[in-house]
Order: sequence, then C-alpha cells, then structure tokens
Amino acid sequence: MSLVLNSLFGGHGILAQVFGICFLAFWLWMLMDAIRREEWLWVVFMFLFPPINTPLYYFLVYRRSGEPAFRGFELPGTHERSRIKNIESQIAHLDKAHHHLELGDIYFQQGRLEKAIQCYHRAHERDPSDPDTRAHLGQCLQRLNRAAEALPLLEGVCAENPRHDYGHTMMALAEAQGALGQTDAAINTWGRVLAENSYARARVQLAELLAGKGEHEQAKSELRLLLADDEHAAGFQRKRDAAWVKRARKLLGRL
Repeated sequence: MSLVLNSLFGGHGILAQVFGICFLAFWLWMLMDAIRREEWLWVVFMFLFPPINTPLYYFLVYRRSGEPAFRGFELPGTHERSRIKNIESQIAHLDKAHHHLELGDIYFQQGRLEKAIQCYHRAHERDPSDPDTRAHLGQCLQRLNRAAEALPLLEGVCAENPRHDYGHTMMALAEAQGALGQTDAAINTWGRVLAENSYARARVQLAELLAGKGEHEQAKSELRLLLADDEHAAGFQRKRDAAWVKRARKLLGRL
C-alpha cells in the first residue's frame, strides 16, 4: 500500500505526504465499509488497485446507499449475496410466494427497486392476499414516484391493520397521499402515525405539510418536539434519524 501511495503522490514534499495520509484514511474508511457490507470482491479490488477501486467503490456502492430516495428510511430485508443465491435455488424448486417476497425485500434493501417490484409482483400473483407483499410493493412503487399505483395497495393494508410493519406502511400511505396532492388526508394519516409512534420521518413531513398550509406555529411545534427528542435519543437512533433532523432544522430556520 505504501509503495502505491509513493508512486501515486510522488513520495516527496509535505504536500505529497498530506495527500498520501488523506488517501490512506479514505482507503481505510471505504475498506471498513466494504467489510461491513460483506462486499468481499470490492475488498480484494481495493487491496490490489487502491487508487482506482477505492474511488469507484465510493461512487458505485457507498454513495448509492445514501441516495435521497432512501436516506432516513428503514427498508425491509437483508443484502447478503449468499442469501440471494439460496432463495433463488428455493424458487427454482418450490416457487412459493414467500420466497419471491423475501427476494424482493433484499433487492429493496439494496435499492434495486425495479428488480424488487418484479419479485413482489410474482409473490402477489401467487398470494394476492398477503399484506406484506402488498405493503412492500406499495412502498417500492412510492419510492419510484408511482404514488397512484401505490395508494390502493397501501390503503388496503392499513385498513386491515393500521399498525402493519410498526407504522411504516401507514407512513408510506401518508407519503403517497401527499404526493397525489391529498394534503388533508396526508395530515390526518401522519397524525395517526404519531399518535402511537414518534418517528422523525413522520414528524418532519407532517410539519412540512402544515407549513405549506400556512399553519406555521403548529409546524414549529412538531419540529421542536423532534429536536427535543433527538437530544435524548440513543446513539443508533440519532444516526438513523440524522437526515430527518437536518431537514427539520432547515425547515425550522425558514419558519
């Protein structure tokens, strides 16, 4: 690694040393992230050709996981490649609805939404009544800005079980309603979510809708509640809600 850095930055002068140290820190950061994600092929590549593959990993893998469409959201499923192969093998032999659902959840977690939708549709064809399939398909469609398709799926699941997926399905319903211009319905749905949970995702988006209607004081009240909760939240929760807290501070500053 040191030989690569010397050849890359010349190995002479203070500026070259600073660049070398910065790149080494960046390389370690991306390497640890790849190990955490079990991206073993990338780990090998970053050891073999660090100057090329470390920036590539940052743009192709690391940055994609933090895209705005997913930042601050808890998505279902896991992302282990071995698990994908195992499920595909089960589908080849058994072709059960829950296998397609599980595979769709993994693709959803990875941000591969089109592939996830294909899996959810196959699961829905095999078991149209399953609430998890309908809810996750609806959430996936919502992420792709296809709110009109997502709305009936999410409405149906929430009518059967308002607490489905610990309120995440109802949050997706509120987002779909907001995207379709059903502001009052969305405000009501966000209120139902917050009656039982204190999700940052819900509180910020409710505040945004209230602010859009000119109800600034109520919006500021919601934002202040969120910021107060964040001060006393556990570390893992603060990390999870960081994007929403940043959004809340920005909106509060404008109001």
